[in-house]
Amino acid sequence: MADKNTTHGQGFATRMSHAGRAGTRVHGFVNPAVHRGSTVLHPNAESRRAFQKDKWNRVMTYGTAGGPTQYALEDVVAEIEGGTRCVLVGTGLAAVTVPLMAYLKTGDHCLMPDSAYGPARNVCNGLLKDWGVETTYYDPLIDEAGIRALIRPNTKVVYTESPGSHTFEVQDVPAIARAAHAAGCVVMMDNTWGIHHFMPFQHGVDVSIQALTKYVGGHSDVLLGSITVNSEKDYEVVRGAASQMGHFAAPDDCWLALRGARTMPIRLKQQEKSGLEVARWFENRPEVLSVLHPALPSHPQHALWKRDFSGACSLFGVVFKPHYTEADIFNFVDALKLFGIGASWGGFESLALPTTGFITRTATSPDLGGFTVRIHIGLEDVGDLIADLTQGLATLPK
Repeated sequence: MADKNTTHGQGFATRMSHAGRAGTRVHGFVNPAVHRGSTVLHPNAESRRAFQKDKWNRVMTYGTAGGPTQYALEDVVAEIEGGTRCVLVGTGLAAVTVPLMAYLKTGDHCLMPDSAYGPARNVCNGLLKDWGVETTYYDPLIDEAGIRALIRPNTKVVYTESPGSHTFEVQDVPAIARAAHAAGCVVMMDNTWGIHHFMPFQHGVDVSIQALTKYVGGHSDVLLGSITVNSEKDYEVVRGAASQMGHFAAPDDCWLALRGARTMPIRLKQQEKSGLEVARWFENRPEVLSVLHPALPSHPQHALWKRDFSGACSLFGVVFKPHYTEADIFNFVDALKLFGIGASWGGFESLALPTTGFITRTATSPDLGGFTVRIHIGLEDVGDLIADLTQGLATLPK
């Protein structure tokens, strides 16, 4: 699919090659250096006091406030999502918790999709609940009127995640955002699956969350998260909260993510293509009940995906027919040679993870009709992957 998200006539791959760099007419190495440090020196006391007053404007005051390496990656991530400012934190989960804690206080109410990432649910049911913040889980397929009916006078945050973790429901984010903004709520979105294919600020999102651990890092060797906004007001809220809680992204990790971002556009294209090929192959297998991939016409929200997304990533779910047991599915996964069994995704390697036991729902039914496996397609030859899956399926009872 062509890159519809362009700026000033330049495509995504071009921008990822040049964002966060000094330029092509600068003498020196192509990549920015890694700037490490804790102490920042000033020429005099008055200079330091002046810097402290302007601490949100990329003024180096102490190591945790960031430096050139972090600033370069912040620019790149803002470019990926079409935002203006970005705050980097050490993990994808931290990117979830920081904005929730920044915008919610005792007595407030949060709306969270029932399909949300499990650790996001944990923080709502744990720390936020203990602090007197109430969370209501809603059907991810809710419409504008449904969200409007759930919003209370004390509702401050409406959270979205599209597609949903493990079950891959595509949400009508623009409709949800309209209802939320009409009531003065902040709209947050976990956009890790969408990456660059979903432009959050064009669809009503105020705060976009990503696990840079996934496709931006791309090599399964870094943990990072990002919180991107499109207004100075939201930036001050998020940046202030991250600073007060001591969240920090290490420069070496940021440098690895910068390196990963340069090749991300071509990796995304290849992995999208391979992922769709494998997903279509699964659809034609007699062992499979359904394939949970929003880019497939068979997906229930395919029309919404086609309206709002410019492409897909390489993560999807496979639901097996109901006569297979959990032990059968475990045997299938264990038999695979090229697919690792791991919880992350977005890297160069393919993964297969049984997920039925990880699906928690309280507002809607999680029953998909059979045991499920989450599949991530990496950069291997797709023919080799299909051959491996074929021999793995041969372990299932006839």
